[in-house]
Amino acid sequence: MKTTIFYFKDINENLGTRQLGKEVREKLIPIIDENDKTIFDFTNVNVVSNSFADECFAKLLLNYSLSQLKQKTTFVGLNDFAKKNISIAFKRRAQFLSCLS
Repeated sequence: MKTTIFYFKDINENLGTRQLGKEVREKLIPIIDENDKTIFDFTNVNVVSNSFADECFAKLLLNYSLSQLKQKTTFVGLNDFAKKNISIAFKRRAQFLSCLS
C-alpha cells in the first residue's frame, strides 16, 4: 500500500484564501490519484478558513465520491477550529451537489 503525507504547515500556518485553496487542491488531486492513502497533516497549522476548506477539500467531491475520499485520505493534527470548518465545508458542498442530482 502506497501512502504519502501532505504537510500543510509547509504551505502556511494560516490557510485562509479561496485562491490558495484552489492551488492546493490542484496539487492534491494527482497525489490522491497516485497513492492508496494520502494523509493530510495539519500539525502546526493555526487557521483553516471556511473559504480555504471549501475550495481545497469540499470541491474534491467534484472529482471523487465521499466514500472514495474517506477510503483514500485521512486528516491528522487538526485543531478544533480547523476540524469544524472542514466538516462544515464538506456538509455544505455535499448538500449543494445532492440538489443538482
